[in-house]
Amino acid sequence: MKLTTKQDIDAPSDFVFAQLSDFDSWERAAMRRGVEVDRTDKLTAPGPGMSWLAKFRYRGRERKLALKVDRVDAEGQIAFSLSSAQSDGTLSVDLVAMAAKSTRAFVNIDVLPKTFTAKLFVQSLKLAKSRVDKKVVQRAAMFAAEIEERYKRSQNR
Repeated sequence: MKLTTKQDIDAPSDFVFAQLSDFDSWERAAMRRGVEVDRTDKLTAPGPGMSWLAKFRYRGRERKLALKVDRVDAEGQIAFSLSSAQSDGTLSVDLVAMAAKSTRAFVNIDVLPKTFTAKLFVQSLKLAKSRVDKKVVQRAAMFAAEIEERYKRSQNR
Protein backbone atom coordinates (compact mmCIF):
# COMPACT_ATOMS: atom_id res chain seq x y z
CA MET A 1 0.00 0.00 0.00
CA LYS A 2 1.37 3.36 -1.01
CA LEU A 3 0.61 6.62 0.75
CA THR A 4 1.90 9.96 -0.47
CA THR A 5 1.44 13.55 0.52
CA LYS A 6 3.12 16.89 0.04
CA GLN A 7 3.32 19.68 2.54
CA ASP A 8 4.51 23.26 2.21
CA ILE A 9 6.63 24.47 5.11
CA ASP A 10 7.41 28.13 5.77
CA ALA A 11 11.09 27.58 6.56
CA PRO A 12 14.27 27.30 4.46
CA SER A 13 15.03 23.84 3.11
CA ASP A 14 18.34 23.58 4.99
CA PHE A 15 16.54 24.24 8.29
CA VAL A 16 13.84 21.66 7.45
CA PHE A 17 16.52 19.13 6.47
CA ALA A 18 18.37 19.76 9.75
CA GLN A 19 15.15 19.10 11.68
CA LEU A 20 14.42 15.91 9.74
CA SER A 21 17.95 14.58 10.13
CA ASP A 22 18.14 15.26 13.89
CA PHE A 23 17.75 11.58 14.72
CA ASP A 24 18.50 12.04 18.44
CA SER A 25 15.50 14.36 18.66
CA TRP A 26 13.31 11.76 16.92
CA GLU A 27 14.48 9.13 19.43
CA ARG A 28 13.53 11.36 22.37
CA ALA A 29 10.14 12.20 20.82
CA ALA A 30 9.32 8.50 20.37
CA MET A 31 10.31 7.75 23.97
CA ARG A 32 8.08 10.57 25.24
CA ARG A 33 5.20 8.82 23.45
CA GLY A 34 5.88 5.54 25.25
CA VAL A 35 7.96 3.80 22.58
CA GLU A 36 10.96 1.82 23.81
CA VAL A 37 13.80 2.72 21.42
CA ASP A 38 17.15 0.92 21.22
CA ARG A 39 19.92 2.04 18.89
CA THR A 40 21.32 -1.02 17.10
CA ASP A 41 24.26 0.43 15.15
CA LYS A 42 27.68 1.69 16.20
CA LEU A 43 27.91 4.75 13.94
CA THR A 44 29.24 7.93 15.50
CA ALA A 45 27.95 10.34 12.85
CA PRO A 46 24.40 10.53 11.49
CA GLY A 47 24.00 8.85 8.11
CA PRO A 48 23.08 5.73 6.18
CA GLY A 49 23.32 2.58 8.25
CA MET A 50 21.91 4.08 11.43
CA SER A 51 19.35 1.67 12.86
CA TRP A 52 16.95 1.26 15.76
CA LEU A 53 14.63 -1.31 17.23
CA ALA A 54 11.37 0.17 18.49
CA LYS A 55 8.93 -1.63 20.79
CA PHE A 56 5.43 -0.26 21.33
CA ARG A 57 1.82 -1.29 21.92
CA TYR A 58 -0.61 -1.09 19.02
CA ARG A 59 -4.12 -2.51 19.01
CA GLY A 60 -3.53 -4.21 22.34
CA ARG A 61 -0.40 -6.08 21.31
CA GLU A 62 3.29 -5.38 21.67
CA ARG A 63 4.93 -4.69 18.32
CA LYS A 64 8.56 -4.54 17.28
CA LEU A 65 9.77 -2.45 14.39
CA ALA A 66 13.29 -2.31 12.98
CA LEU A 67 14.12 1.01 11.36
CA LYS A 68 17.21 1.69 9.24
CA VAL A 69 18.41 4.85 7.51
CA ASP A 70 19.05 4.03 3.86
CA ARG A 71 19.82 7.49 2.53
CA VAL A 72 20.57 10.94 3.88
CA ASP A 73 21.87 13.49 1.45
CA ALA A 74 22.26 17.22 1.69
CA GLU A 75 20.06 17.72 -1.37
CA GLY A 76 17.12 17.10 0.94
CA GLN A 77 16.45 13.40 0.63
CA ILE A 78 16.02 11.01 3.55
CA ALA A 79 14.92 7.39 3.18
CA PHE A 80 14.25 4.67 5.74
CA SER A 81 13.48 0.99 5.53
CA LEU A 82 11.10 -0.51 8.06
CA SER A 83 10.72 -4.14 9.00
CA SER A 84 8.53 -6.07 11.43
CA ALA A 85 7.32 -9.63 11.74
CA GLN A 86 4.14 -8.65 9.88
CA SER A 87 5.35 -6.28 7.17
CA ASP A 88 8.17 -4.42 5.49
CA GLY A 89 8.10 -0.89 4.23
CA THR A 90 9.85 2.24 3.16
CA LEU A 91 9.49 5.86 4.15
CA SER A 92 11.08 8.65 2.16
CA VAL A 93 11.00 12.41 2.43
CA ASP A 94 12.18 14.62 -0.41
CA LEU A 95 12.56 18.36 0.13
CA VAL A 96 12.33 20.98 -2.61
CA ALA A 97 13.17 24.62 -1.97
CA MET A 98 10.26 26.68 -3.29
CA ALA A 99 11.68 30.06 -2.23
CA ALA A 100 14.31 31.35 0.17
CA LYS A 101 12.07 30.65 3.16
CA SER A 102 9.66 28.05 1.81
CA THR A 103 10.09 24.30 1.35
CA ARG A 104 7.86 21.61 -0.09
CA ALA A 105 8.17 18.17 1.49
CA PHE A 106 7.08 15.09 -0.43
CA VAL A 107 6.41 12.13 1.85
CA ASN A 108 6.11 8.60 0.46
CA ILE A 109 5.19 5.56 2.53
CA ASP A 110 5.05 2.05 1.10
CA VAL A 111 3.92 -0.92 3.19
CA LEU A 112 4.32 -4.52 2.03
CA PRO A 113 2.54 -7.11 4.19
CA LYS A 114 4.34 -10.41 4.90
CA THR A 115 1.62 -12.36 6.70
CA PHE A 116 -1.98 -13.17 5.92
CA THR A 117 -3.16 -11.11 8.89
CA ALA A 118 -1.12 -8.14 7.71
CA LYS A 119 -2.56 -8.53 4.20
CA LEU A 120 -6.07 -8.36 5.67
CA PHE A 121 -5.12 -5.27 7.68
CA VAL A 122 -3.65 -3.53 4.62
CA GLN A 123 -6.73 -4.46 2.61
CA SER A 124 -8.93 -2.84 5.27
CA LEU A 125 -6.75 0.29 5.03
CA LYS A 126 -7.20 0.32 1.26
CA LEU A 127 -10.98 0.20 1.74
CA ALA A 128 -10.71 3.24 4.01
CA LYS A 129 -8.06 4.94 1.85
CA SER A 130 -9.62 8.40 1.94
CA ARG A 131 -9.70 8.34 5.76
CA VAL A 132 -6.13 7.01 5.94
CA ASP A 133 -4.94 9.63 3.45
CA LYS A 134 -6.62 12.32 5.52
CA LYS A 135 -4.77 11.14 8.65
CA VAL A 136 -1.45 11.12 6.81
CA VAL A 137 -2.09 14.67 5.57
CA GLN A 138 -3.04 15.79 9.10
CA ARG A 139 0.14 14.31 10.58
CA ALA A 140 2.27 15.93 7.89
CA ALA A 141 0.56 19.29 8.52
CA MET A 142 1.15 18.98 12.27
CA PHE A 143 4.81 18.22 11.66
CA ALA A 144 5.12 21.13 9.20
CA ALA A 145 3.56 23.49 11.76
CA GLU A 146 6.01 22.26 14.40
CA ILE A 147 8.99 22.91 12.12
CA GLU A 148 7.62 26.36 11.23
CA GLU A 149 7.29 27.18 14.94
CA ARG A 150 10.87 26.03 15.62
CA TYR A 151 12.07 28.18 12.73
CA LYS A 152 10.22 31.24 14.05
CA ARG A 153 11.70 30.69 17.53
CA SER A 154 15.20 30.39 16.06
CA GLN A 155 14.74 33.72 14.24
CA ASN A 156 13.59 35.54 17.41
CA ARG A 157 16.79 34.84 19.31
